Amino acid sequence: MADADQIDRFDRAIIQALSRNGRLSMAELAEKVGLSKTPVQARVKRLEAEGYIRGYAAIVNREKMGEGHVAFVQVKLSDTRSAALDAFNRAARDTPEIEQCHMMAASFDYLLKVRTRDIAAYRRVLGEKISALPHVAQTSTFVAMETVKDR
Repeated sequence: MADADQIDRFDRAIIQALSRNGRLSMAELAEKVGLSKTPVQARVKRLEAEGYIRGYAAIVNREKMGEGHVAFVQVKLSDTRSAALDAFNRAARDTPEIEQCHMMAASFDYLLKVRTRDIAAYRRVLGEKISALPHVAQTSTFVAMETVKDR
């Protein structure tokens, strides 16, 4: 049975409300989902313990942080055996400019979302970090002109 089949409509409502605003008080959350505070607290703790809710984070204004440049990078590897994929995955996780890394079922192996200050900083990250990741054979970059939706 899939994990998603093990939660009910109240759990889904809690997850949806917290994904929109992780700072809701238990009383506010209870009101939004139509339960009292005590069962909502128990459900939130269970959803956290079972891994449905992995954590809470601030939504950061990346422009103000000097990280407004977004590039998407298609990466083809020279080797796609398990050891090579594991090495690439570890190195990608350790590269702070890589905000997201997805293994793809496509004509390329990975799609990266990379954040930097500007195009010059991106060029350095591409040349010094991304191209140096294990087993990288080829990259193609797509630069975002505007972020229309980010959540």
